[in-house]
Amino acid sequence: MDVLIRAGLVLALALLCYRIFAPFLTLIAWSLILAVSLYPLHQSLARRIGGRQGLAGTIVVLAGIALIFAPTTVLMSSFGDSIRQLVNDVQNNTLRIPPPREGVARWPVVGDRIHALWSQASTDLPSAVQALQPKLGELAKIALGVVAGIGSALLMFLAAIIVAGIVMAFGQAGTRGTQAIFVRIIGPARGKEFAALSTATIRAVAQGVIGVAFIQALLVGVCLLVAGVPWAGVLAAIVLVLGIAQVPAVIITLPAIVWLWTGSDHGSGAATLYSILLFVAGMADNVLKPLMLGRGVDAPMPVILIGALGGMATAGILGMFVGATLLALGYQIFMGWVQADPAGTRLP
Repeated sequence: MDVLIRAGLVLALALLCYRIFAPFLTLIAWSLILAVSLYPLHQSLARRIGGRQGLAGTIVVLAGIALIFAPTTVLMSSFGDSIRQLVNDVQNNTLRIPPPREGVARWPVVGDRIHALWSQASTDLPSAVQALQPKLGELAKIALGVVAGIGSALLMFLAAIIVAGIVMAFGQAGTRGTQAIFVRIIGPARGKEFAALSTATIRAVAQGVIGVAFIQALLVGVCLLVAGVPWAGVLAAIVLVLGIAQVPAVIITLPAIVWLWTGSDHGSGAATLYSILLFVAGMADNVLKPLMLGRGVDAPMPVILIGALGGMATAGILGMFVGATLLALGYQIFMGWVQADPAGTRLP
């Protein structure tokens, strides 16, 4: 009876602790992912400034805010403005598609068909929007909720990178504590091995998959903004999802280049410059992957994609990163446990 009472009290305490800690789970998980991914950079910087861990963490945080948070804020602001404008056009029945230029019909092979479809959408879209306005109104409310979620996600990211800087400043003590936890849970024989596996998996996924997709989405988004392409924030978000799914970003950049030459007011010189920038940004993953992939991602790509999509459905934009990393980590630990054999052999 005493054992049952004590176990019940421990369970009740654990549940209460979880309820208190639950609102911060995404923040803490994202902070740890950032800290583990950026810790080698932090240590390299600390060695250059005399081993001052706190100052190195502060520099990394400020650099992250300047290089990542600021462009992301601009792109997400563009995303929100595009959504709000779409909602306003739907509510006021002013949604229009401009008619195509005559030059579209002269495109080889598909020019006539594209010109006809474009012209039909330009003339028939207002009546279709008016007929579907009740359903579109519900979609508009969902879109406004997405815009509000973007703001909270940006604030969450800002808080996460600050917490990650604090974690990196105490990284050595955190490493010893993490290893002790793994040893206590798994055992001394494989505890340190699983701790190292967890660290390597987080870095591989965060840098090799999520990092490459995120940086490429930023590059493409900034180029779209500079070129004045409509819906730049939305297109950048699509590039991010495509990058995680390992789909080339040229699917987005090539139509944008076509729009520059057919639907924009840029001259030939500006259109050429923006086309080169968009093409280079769309192919940037071919350069970033060899630089950032490191030892490679051992988790299958479907695992990472499911984690990203499930995380996004659960916790928004930040959940995409957290979900992909955590599911890949869980897969690695589970497969390591499956392959472990107490007799000293491995399963086929």
